[in-house]
Amino acid sequence: MSTPHPIVALTSSSSWALIEDKFTPFGKETLANLIDFVQNEVLPATKLAHAQIPTNPETRWKTERPILEELKAKAKKRGLWNLFLSKAHYPEHGVPLTNLEYAVMAEVLGGAGHIASEAVNCSAPDTGNMEVLARYGSPAQQKKWLLPLLNGEIRSAFAMTERFVASSDATNIRTSVRREGNEIVINGHKWWISGAGDARAKIHLVLGKSDPNNEKKYHQQSIVLVPADTPGVKIIRPMHVFGYDDAPEGHWEVIYENVRVPLDNLVLGWGRGFEIIQGRLGPGRIHHCMRSIGVAQNALNLMIQRVTDPSRKTFGKYLFEHGTVVADIAHCRAEIEGARLLVLSAALQIDKYKAKGAMKEIAIAKFVVPTMALNVLDRAMQAFGAEGLSQDQELAAAYAGLRTLRLADGPDAVHIQQVGQKELRRAKELTEQSNALKKKQNALLQKWNVKAHL
Repeated sequence: MSTPHPIVALTSSSSWALIEDKFTPFGKETLANLIDFVQNEVLPATKLAHAQIPTNPETRWKTERPILEELKAKAKKRGLWNLFLSKAHYPEHGVPLTNLEYAVMAEVLGGAGHIASEAVNCSAPDTGNMEVLARYGSPAQQKKWLLPLLNGEIRSAFAMTERFVASSDATNIRTSVRREGNEIVINGHKWWISGAGDARAKIHLVLGKSDPNNEKKYHQQSIVLVPADTPGVKIIRPMHVFGYDDAPEGHWEVIYENVRVPLDNLVLGWGRGFEIIQGRLGPGRIHHCMRSIGVAQNALNLMIQRVTDPSRKTFGKYLFEHGTVVADIAHCRAEIEGARLLVLSAALQIDKYKAKGAMKEIAIAKFVVPTMALNVLDRAMQAFGAEGLSQDQELAAAYAGLRTLRLADGPDAVHIQQVGQKELRRAKELTEQSNALKKKQNALLQKWNVKAHL
């Protein structure tokens, strides 16, 4: 009997059995390589990486952590780099991995905290921005910005969400993007722009309205490349999530005031902004979901250790011997397994039909998975008592990060509405099928001269 793949110990034999035959030999080898890297390099470095972030607000946002640079060098040497960028969709820049293969790897990375994804150059918002530049960028834009991002030399930001605007509807965006001669002038007030204040972020991809009077509301927006040091780019403040600032990347309020960039900084063309963001968000949502499952799995692991710790007995019993703890663990296990299969299905759909052909599956995963992971974390925090809510455990920070996902890349309500409306479109077909079935049933009743009881 062959030795099971190391992913089985981290996930489950059943989920691996469903997808193992869809992994290439390279995919299996890379996954095993990644697991070894995470377990023997990343996890031992997590506390040091956190300790290398200064508490001094003057230096907190200007820090490049030495341990992270060391991990990145090791990852590159192992060939664990840009794993998210599938060669099937990006032949020139991608790696020979499918979205399905990377989805499993994203779960492994998610279970090891933020530094794991960054160590292999697979962290947001850079992943989405690299996909935009790889798919839609001009050769000059790719040379100037994509290649340094692919090499991990710089970081980036995606400026879409706006203050004072209901940004869950992207057509509400007010930032002005207009042509003036051979320049583009940008004026707007953004916030929750991840990474914008990071000293390593050298380029912002800014979504704004270039044709606000266009009758086709999805052709009013354009995306422009704005170097972070351009005059008029004002980094206002980092936003906090339940008190966490997520330094040194953070989520920032940014004002673009009469920012001027060359006309060549327009991505793809005028009025193509909405098309670009739809292409960008699909795979990114799946990446978020798989990382979230990794976070939930890690929380369950911590919970199991806590409730079986003999030093934590209360009233003479282990914690798992009290109340509904065993049931809570069972629910966590079941919910993680179900969510994982849901996301793997969506990743497979993306591989087969691209993101546009998998919108329903992506939307379902987007509103199911973060809520599931939050429920798991909540149970784990309860098992830890007050310590679970504190900085002495990783659970509270993980909860804050996951809670943002119910809003990021579109709030739950938007995805739920989309899925529900898509289901309602089946009403006519279902009614026709039902009527056709009734006719057949009545015909059989008449043939046999039997009266229906229902």
